[in-house]
Amino acid sequence: MATRPSPIFWLLRRLLRFGSAHPVLLLVLLGLSTGEYAYEVNIARPPLLYQGAPEAIDKRNSNTWFRILRNHGFILGYSDLRGNPLWVEYALKDQTLNTPHLKRPSHFDTDWRSINRVSHDSYRGSGYDRGHMAPNYAISRLYGKQGQADSFLMTNITPQKTKLNQRVWQHLEELEIDYFAKEFGKVWVITGPVFNKSIERLPKDWTVEIADAFYKIYVTEATVDKPSIALAFLIPQTVNGKEPLTQFITSVDAIEAKTGLNFFSQLDDNTETALESSINPKPWRTDVKNKSARY
Repeated sequence: MATRPSPIFWLLRRLLRFGSAHPVLLLVLLGLSTGEYAYEVNIARPPLLYQGAPEAIDKRNSNTWFRILRNHGFILGYSDLRGNPLWVEYALKDQTLNTPHLKRPSHFDTDWRSINRVSHDSYRGSGYDRGHMAPNYAISRLYGKQGQADSFLMTNITPQKTKLNQRVWQHLEELEIDYFAKEFGKVWVITGPVFNKSIERLPKDWTVEIADAFYKIYVTEATVDKPSIALAFLIPQTVNGKEPLTQFITSVDAIEAKTGLNFFSQLDDNTETALESSINPKPWRTDVKNKSARY
């Protein structure tokens, strides 16, 4: 029995046939695709990134491969192999008094750009919450209805234990918009999961890997008078939810070692080294008490 060609081989063969039959049209399509990619890389993405997109330290390691997906108000690097965003980045600023409070959606949507088609039901009965990386409250307040809708795409979601998601993680989400943004004017946030070598996946969707911990990195923009400062957290899934945030403070260097990602690659070497090695929580008001849930 003859074997069927692989989908990639079949697609390449069809493209070659199309190109032979319509060479001018193929060139036009290639030109449009090249122009769209150039627009993404050079114009659309940079305003959503602080000092460049995160990069894989070892590009041969498939566990750190990702595709960059741009959303309204935030941007992320999505791993179709792990069913998780490896990093999500967004900027916070002090919210205005007249910003409307949008009702929280009750359903998460499959992202049409994802290959593995993770859905709302993928998490059902798993024992894990659908954990936002770009947070609903801050994104909806700062970037409106479209930003909120994009934050409910499954490419922005990763499995989190309830005590992490609804306690420690929520406390951080509250601090960053209510205190960090007010204190510093503008704060960049990069966040995502951390995996160890033991692989566990959701029972109903094997394409979604379960992280062992999560990181958050906060960094301010430098001014004439003040250099950038950073604050980093590494929080395990096993928290009981009552721990002080100071227990999880670490350095950006430590997170890079855990994730295999390089952050802020466009900074000069001396500035990057100083920023990523520092551990100084004093300017950040991490001792602010948690308020009641509102997300």
